[in-house]
Amino acid sequence: MRYFIGALFLFSITFLLSCSFSKEEKKETISQRPNILFIMSDDHSSQAWGIYGGILKDYVKTPNIKRLADEGIVLNNAFCTNSICVPSRAAILTGQYSNKNGVYTLNDALSPDSMNIAKLLKANGYQTAIIGKWHLKKEPSGFDYYNILHDQGRYWDPILRTAKNFYKKPKDWDVHKGFSTDVITDLATGWLDSIDKSKPFLLFTHFKATHEPFDYPKRYNDMYKDVEFPEPENLYDFGPETTGRTFSGQKLENLAWRYEQASNDPDKWWCHYPGLPFYTKGMDSIQARKATYQKFIKDYLRSGTAIDDNIGRILDYLEKNNFADNTVVIYTADQGYFLGEHGFFDKRLIYEESLRIPFVIRYPKEFNGGKRIDDIILNIDFSALMADYAGVKLPASMQGRSFRENLKGNTSKDWRKSAYYRYWQNYPVRPGHFGIRNDRYKLIFFYGRSLDMTGSSKESTEPAWEFYDLKKDPKEDHNAYHDPEYSEIIKEMKVELKKLRKEVGDTDEKYPEMQQIFKEKWD
Repeated sequence: MRYFIGALFLFSITFLLSCSFSKEEKKETISQRPNILFIMSDDHSSQAWGIYGGILKDYVKTPNIKRLADEGIVLNNAFCTNSICVPSRAAILTGQYSNKNGVYTLNDALSPDSMNIAKLLKANGYQTAIIGKWHLKKEPSGFDYYNILHDQGRYWDPILRTAKNFYKKPKDWDVHKGFSTDVITDLATGWLDSIDKSKPFLLFTHFKATHEPFDYPKRYNDMYKDVEFPEPENLYDFGPETTGRTFSGQKLENLAWRYEQASNDPDKWWCHYPGLPFYTKGMDSIQARKATYQKFIKDYLRSGTAIDDNIGRILDYLEKNNFADNTVVIYTADQGYFLGEHGFFDKRLIYEESLRIPFVIRYPKEFNGGKRIDDIILNIDFSALMADYAGVKLPASMQGRSFRENLKGNTSKDWRKSAYYRYWQNYPVRPGHFGIRNDRYKLIFFYGRSLDMTGSSKESTEPAWEFYDLKKDPKEDHNAYHDPEYSEIIKEMKVELKKLRKEVGDTDEKYPEMQQIFKEKWD
């Protein structure tokens, strides 16, 4: 029944579109609308882009990202609403927060019945495709063509699934020889070769890189071979005792342990790290963390350079095939990633390195390059922007807003002043939490309960608040929640946080346990 309703909805949209224009007007309107190329990597954090400053900016090899920045616009304050791969991807496609699209954790799936931007544009004359990482479990819907990595995907000789083999046994899936970032680019340009050039396209090109195990093609084996990288100021933060942080976090020692397990028995470990064996035996805590960081950052940046190479290949393809002037090109990541800050790796947290999404957009027909905007943009806004460029009205179910006018320097007075975030998959080292961030301050509530979330721990943690002044403490090294000078600001932000939670429909009304926690801990 749900599939029937979805099909009826799509038919209605198509019918309404066909009634809006004459045959000639419709053809002209479709041909004039821009193509949209949405390139997304996995965990490629802003610290490693080279255009956001930071200690790595003079080391990263990203000439094509810099090319896009010079020719386009960079978002300084783009944020995800749930910093983990599956929920973030669902938020981008549906334009909805996790509590609306039902994708809360890594273990959840996006229903094919869900409205998404591909369905919307396909119903309005766009050719649609997704190539590369999908990770949303169930079959993609809304795409004329898909060729997606199985699950997380692997870096070498990746397995990809298409409409022809999606429901077949694994032995019937396609294996593509080579390095995944290169393979995905080959498939993306191959699809562009096949399309009707008189109609606009929406192409999602999703790389596995730079996700753990941070692998890279052999052409970069010697890159950074003799380089010692600068370290984050808080690399040697070993626990919450000195910062007032309320949880331990995912420490680099855990990554070192993973390296060592894979070194001991590569065939039994869940992934294949490059450059093994690696051990920290016999090192003290400082030496071990330093060695782990240096290996990690070299692998990560090599993986990122392979992305940049392939962005360049795609940009050159657009130029050569006369697509460039009428194509909106976006490069972004599904979330940020800790590169040793706080002694962490991984993501999931509302802290800046994990929360921030790097984002650059180029559209020569509409704006000049070399600009940046500071407005708060969320990943749920990406679909709204694409719909705006396509000239399609956004469904009421989508919660994001188009920032097309923001890009042109015309930010509306009612544009959001703060961002709401929630991470649902609870574990003691990274408790479930939600929070609010504005242009200067951040307030976080770590409620530490798994509720009914899939893939969560059965262990709860003591609810706790954290507060950061991002102007005085941009590295978030001091939890200032109990500092008297911020008491009034915190009160105001709690009011705003309640307001935002109500606006997005995330009030925990169905969880009596949470309501009791709010009564005891909110004030």
